[in-house]
Amino acid sequence: MRAKITYLVTAAVLVFYFLLVGSRGVLLIKTGTLLTVTFGVAVLILPVIGLWFLWKNTQFVRRANQLAAELDAEGGLPVDELKRTPSGRVDRESADAVFALRRAETEDAPGDWRSWFRLAVAYHDARDTPRARKAMQRAIALHDGKHVEAA
Repeated sequence: MRAKITYLVTAAVLVFYFLLVGSRGVLLIKTGTLLTVTFGVAVLILPVIGLWFLWKNTQFVRRANQLAAELDAEGGLPVDELKRTPSGRVDRESADAVFALRRAETEDAPGDWRSWFRLAVAYHDARDTPRARKAMQRAIALHDGKHVEAA
């Protein structure tokens, strides 16, 4: 729940920032000189890109959470079997061992979104965020029945 509140607060701050920047872009355009109009248009592009990025990330998180809820209802969520350091961080060797199991599971069932979901969690636990995101995107695509290219 704390992560959800943090995400919502961050999104609200970003939207406020985008509105503030956008209003400055409009003011620059209203000035009417070639230079200020050019800067105004450039300034307006940034909030558009930011809003698109925020929207895509929100959709990704929403879909990943839906898959997690479905997997939880099936009793298939990965169990946290990772060893932790005294500070509470995941032990790297433990994460690597679980990752090897998840990778083998995914290689055995490459068309199963559940195995890709669990692989994404293993990548996340191994602190490999880019691969975790790609594995989760593949899980979402497989769940939605979209064609997925081989990795």
